[in-house]
Amino acid sequence: MNTLRLLNVSKTYKNGVKALDNVSIEINSGMFGLLGPNGAGKSTLMRTIATLQQPDRGEIHLDDIDILNQKMDLRKVLGYLPQSFGVYPKLSAENLLHYFAELKGVANKADRKKIVDYALEVTNLYSVKNKYVAGYSGGMKQRFGIAQLLLNSPKLIIVDEPTAGLDPAERHRFLNVLREIGTNHIVILSTHIVDDVKELCTDMAILNGGKLLCHKKPADAVLDLNGKIWGQTIDREELENFETRFNLISSNYNQDNSLNIRVYGDVKPGEEFVQVQPDLSDVYFVHLKADETEAVNS
Repeated sequence: MNTLRLLNVSKTYKNGVKALDNVSIEINSGMFGLLGPNGAGKSTLMRTIATLQQPDRGEIHLDDIDILNQKMDLRKVLGYLPQSFGVYPKLSAENLLHYFAELKGVANKADRKKIVDYALEVTNLYSVKNKYVAGYSGGMKQRFGIAQLLLNSPKLIIVDEPTAGLDPAERHRFLNVLREIGTNHIVILSTHIVDDVKELCTDMAILNGGKLLCHKKPADAVLDLNGKIWGQTIDREELENFETRFNLISSNYNQDNSLNIRVYGDVKPGEEFVQVQPDLSDVYFVHLKADETEAVNS
């Protein structure tokens, strides 16, 4: 089993924004979800782990590799898929993967064919291997991104906001690819989409304002909220009043423009409230609300 360890990792940009605030965490093999809103510091953390930027302080280790001082050793066993990963020349997926494999040091043609065929099969691109990657759909390009990072049998795979902008069918296909590779590697999925983590990840953390708010297995985090989430349907004109009176964590519209609200509390907050089954979205919103409240009061 591979293990990634971060200890007291911090980063403040020149404009004063604290992107990472003393982040310490241990991540083992399997699918790990890093969940947080836009601007939470997720991409900064991913880029730091991938050695694309240096933190102000802290330590990062992948097994016996000191990442911040052994960048090339880390890059040999890293697969990194950023949010945006370039423009492709007019080459077929197969030819482009052969080219990338050669760059990664796979010199033997038979070995190269074996690893390229494997990458195409795992990412469900084998049937379109002769098409230009430039003409692929968004979801196919994301899967090609996974194919190219599999060429060096990475120990650590980082994918940053991979499903943003994908249609539901492409998202489903892409998540299936991640699920396939997630059993044998450390795969860090950075996202603001709760359902991505819910469907895939056996471990997760919530990041906001550069701070680690929670690190738990999704099922355990949901279990912690049992008996503490309360729901009620209200008119939308009442929303501001309920936000003032209760610890309201989320709301969503019904077809008749009424609102289903969810409130967090140890005891029943009011006569009309009913206890509802918590889910991972509640975990996310409870931690974000608590962090927001703490920031206001500090």
